[in-house]
Amino acid sequence: MSVARRPYVLLVLLFLLVIGCSAGAVRTTTPEPKGAAGPQAAPEPLAVEPLMPPADIPGTGPGTRDRIPDTARQALVVTGLGPDSNRSTAVLYSRDDPARGWRPIAGPWPAHNGMEGWTDHHLANDLRSPIGVFGLSDAGGRLPDPGTLLPYDEEPRFAVSGEGFLGEPLEGSFDYVIAIDYNRTPGTSPLDRDRPLGEERGGGIWVHVDHGGPTQACVSLTEDRMRELLLTLDPDKYPVIVMGDAAALER
Repeated sequence: MSVARRPYVLLVLLFLLVIGCSAGAVRTTTPEPKGAAGPQAAPEPLAVEPLMPPADIPGTGPGTRDRIPDTARQALVVTGLGPDSNRSTAVLYSRDDPARGWRPIAGPWPAHNGMEGWTDHHLANDLRSPIGVFGLSDAGGRLPDPGTLLPYDEEPRFAVSGEGFLGEPLEGSFDYVIAIDYNRTPGTSPLDRDRPLGEERGGGIWVHVDHGGPTQACVSLTEDRMRELLLTLDPDKYPVIVMGDAAALER
């Protein structure tokens, strides 16, 4: 290279060095998409459904609910029309999912109860049904076991005759029965005569086949409903009966 061209070459190299350093200092940015008005807004938070408390049995107050054992997952709720009425309504509830609480699975069914209504201190022959929450642990009847999971005692002694308070025939009333665990020993036949609270407090109170009129103190359902109830109740779900007039159950 001639001496005359050296200054020109040095000038070109210096120019390229300056351009290269400047290019390295330039900050690159991602181009905004067409139509964008500025920085994108943060996404809206997902809506979260509020947690619903487990459903309670309609028509029951805290006092009644506190008497239902935590183990119970089936409840036959018998609600009387009034404290002195012998007519009532029965609904079967289930609590298979504790998070959901109680839900109706059968009913409402018409029912009868004691001739004089209800009492929270039942005595023998007062013709009133006891108010409260009681287990349903044993069944039986004059007819063969329809297929219930409850212990079932088929026994001719369940045969009954005579007339009810309205002159209606009582025959067939005990074809199917479920013992209400009031003043009795669970795990025995409904016919068992043991009375832990004493004879004066009554006993032998059942859910049985309706004969078209009020009862001594029992709860009665039509025969088809009795069969349905027997086929639905499961001892592994610790079934109970919640029974009383509407005002008493709301307490």
